Amino acid sequence: MDTATRRAKAFEMINESNMPVSASALAKELNVSRQVIVGDVAILRAQGYEIIATARGYIVPALRDLNQHVGKIACCHNAENTINELYIIVDLGATVVNVIVEHELYGEITGPLNIKTRDDVDIFIDRVKSLEVKLLSVLTHGVHLHTIACCNKSHFEQVCHALNNAGYLVKN
Repeated sequence: MDTATRRAKAFEMINESNMPVSASALAKELNVSRQVIVGDVAILRAQGYEIIATARGYIVPALRDLNQHVGKIACCHNAENTINELYIIVDLGATVVNVIVEHELYGEITGPLNIKTRDDVDIFIDRVKSLEVKLLSVLTHGVHLHTIACCNKSHFEQVCHALNNAGYLVKN
């Protein structure tokens, strides 16, 4: 299989799946190494394909529901409170789309998350621990933004209220 065909097949597999598809699963199916798949996905992204890497694998985001409300929240807490912050959001039925920090040298740094359930939170936290990596918010002394997807504006305000009650929202 030539490179262009393999990339097209990889995108098709990701796009048609209802679940995230891991680089390892793609590699096995396409008979190449995981690293080749990672490179292929990078090239596909550069070509304009919208592919998001999650803790469970690659996804192609669904078209956003026109009735959905997406907003940003500013939070501040230590790394140990991350799991609780994420649980609050997903327990209320919202999705944590990403995390954003403002770095003094690099400017805005965004990390896609797409966390929708407690299981997603647990997988994310387990990966942080197993990979022994630091959260982006460590770069900014705990201050970070999240893009949150909710059913509507009232739902978004409910999430903000719960985070504020927990002491995680940055005061204006």
